[in-house]
Amino acid sequence: MVSTGPAYSVTIRAEYDNLPGMLGKITTCIGESGGDMAGIDVISATDSKMVRDLTVYASGIEHTQKIIDSVGGTEGVEIRSVSDATFLFHLGGKIEMRSKVPAKTREDMSKAYTPGVARVCMAIHEDPEAVWALTGKANTVAIVTDGSAVLGLGDIGPAASMPVMEGKALLFKELSGVDAWPICLDTQDVDEIVAIVKAIAPGFGGINLEDISAPRCFEIEERLKAELDIPVFHDDQHGTAVVMLAGLINALAVTGRNPENIKVALLGVGASGTACAKIMMNHGVKNIIGFDRQGALTHDRDYSDNRFKQWFADNTNPNNEGGSLGEVLKGADVFLGLSGPGLVTKEEIAGMADNAIVFALANPTPEISPEELPENVMVMATGRSDYPNQVNNSLGFPGLFRGIFDVRASEINDDMKLAAARALASVIPEDSLGPDFVIPSVFDANVVDRVAAATSQAAVDSGVARRTSRSSEDDAESYTSFRLR
Repeated sequence: MVSTGPAYSVTIRAEYDNLPGMLGKITTCIGESGGDMAGIDVISATDSKMVRDLTVYASGIEHTQKIIDSVGGTEGVEIRSVSDATFLFHLGGKIEMRSKVPAKTREDMSKAYTPGVARVCMAIHEDPEAVWALTGKANTVAIVTDGSAVLGLGDIGPAASMPVMEGKALLFKELSGVDAWPICLDTQDVDEIVAIVKAIAPGFGGINLEDISAPRCFEIEERLKAELDIPVFHDDQHGTAVVMLAGLINALAVTGRNPENIKVALLGVGASGTACAKIMMNHGVKNIIGFDRQGALTHDRDYSDNRFKQWFADNTNPNNEGGSLGEVLKGADVFLGLSGPGLVTKEEIAGMADNAIVFALANPTPEISPEELPENVMVMATGRSDYPNQVNNSLGFPGLFRGIFDVRASEINDDMKLAAARALASVIPEDSLGPDFVIPSVFDANVVDRVAAATSQAAVDSGVARRTSRSSEDDAESYTSFRLR
């Protein structure tokens, strides 16, 4: 059974006869239904009736209904209401815009808006680089989506994608202090998306492409990177790749392997699969065999309809291995799944090498569940928070953009992504590594700082940084003192 958790948290307001043993009877019903009690609160009490809020964790919608029915079916109990905590969490949206300066007096207004603001506008007009110091551009990301590949939900459209984009904006702010805003576009036309993003780019210091389906996402990112002077980052590709590699680095350490000697079977060669292959190769992995719905990507297949798969086939699978996934997995060191639920069997995994590494990252249901793993697997990672070793993009993008903005990098290159992955891996001390601990917690205070520092340094070293530190002293000197003369 899938674990219960706060994602399916409900509060059941129940009125029942105020008799000894009634609360125990209700909680027993919840327990026998597989629910997990998270809280009990008294709302009101009389000699005859008691009203309590019962907060319960379930494992899904059907399970939640089963619990509700069980409580409601208890003699002497009437359910007054049921509140879904996840929906309440989203009520009215999860983000808002707040001012950084006061606007409470005439003096405030004259500086923040008219007439004083005109002087600042002209300063930027005369020196376009001043926009980085005199506006919020240097700390603001546009999260751009067309809603065509949202989580594991697919093409649900821009409006339905907004809760995800708001959530991402929240994480940017809470984890790294970066301001981010959802830009949900009602078009899936590549030319239109590129044109819109280019048109809004002056107001942002970076572009985070999100949940855009392949292969359009490759072309959109490619064109925007070529045509903009600010970083463009497709998180579904590169965020996944950075965090995956961090986990793999530590998993290889735990199992005593070197990257250049391992064999990796990669199921799912879409956006994230391609990015994962590239970053593994940059780290030194030489033998990666990719699989799509037609089987292994070999050198002799026809990819004329997809140049991105052509790249994958041309640059991986050095021994040109064909056959089924099960055949290629025989003796393999690593299985990396970026595909869909239940697509690899226990028997296929059992054919892997001893002390195998399995990263089954399909979300919410992995390619194989941890409960199904054979004994030859030493390290397992998923995309879920209820199992050890969660590959969560939130470990990557906040620190990456923090580091980018700290040095005002003009792009995000391979050196920066590789540095971020290695820095993330290093958050876990070597003597603390273990099969169930190869990826740090997203709440580890060291994550953002270490990833940001490594990203900034790689940007400086590779020549794409506009400045060498986060300090704004130079800005203050250049733009405040200058205007006083």
